[in-house]
Amino acid sequence: MSGLDEAVSGFLDQRTIAVAGVSRSGNEAANVVYRKLRGARYDVFPVNPAAEEVEGDACYPNLSSIPSGVDAVFIATHPSVTIEVVRECVELGIERVWIHRSFGRGSVSDEAVEFGRAHGLSVIPGSCPMMHLDPVDVGHKCMRWVLRLTGGLPRV
Repeated sequence: MSGLDEAVSGFLDQRTIAVAGVSRSGNEAANVVYRKLRGARYDVFPVNPAAEEVEGDACYPNLSSIPSGVDAVFIATHPSVTIEVVRECVELGIERVWIHRSFGRGSVSDEAVEFGRAHGLSVIPGSCPMMHLDPVDVGHKCMRWVLRLTGGLPRV
């Protein structure tokens, strides 16, 4: 099993996950991941400081406002915001972070990845849970295959 496979398995073994960067319009990558996790019976919490409700669920302005806390965080924000979310993970003791990227930069911030790792977090800097969470749709299977072939999958 590769380092990425172990990190993905460790992340997806958590049952309580926050999704930072969800949109009220529902058209963002974060919303797609949110719906997939919710459909897979995870306890999932949307995070967006500008929304009170997303996908019919209460939305939280930040991680610390989630009453029950979470075990992991998926981040699909602008890269300039990613570092703030990772800092909050460190403050709250959340040890598993997945930062979204398909093609291009995505939400990955080198500063956030380095900060998280320096503070002991398991950080997946790229890829997407949709490429790993069964059942994987054809599009995400193809994307994972292309990224694996081209060396575009994240290094953990």
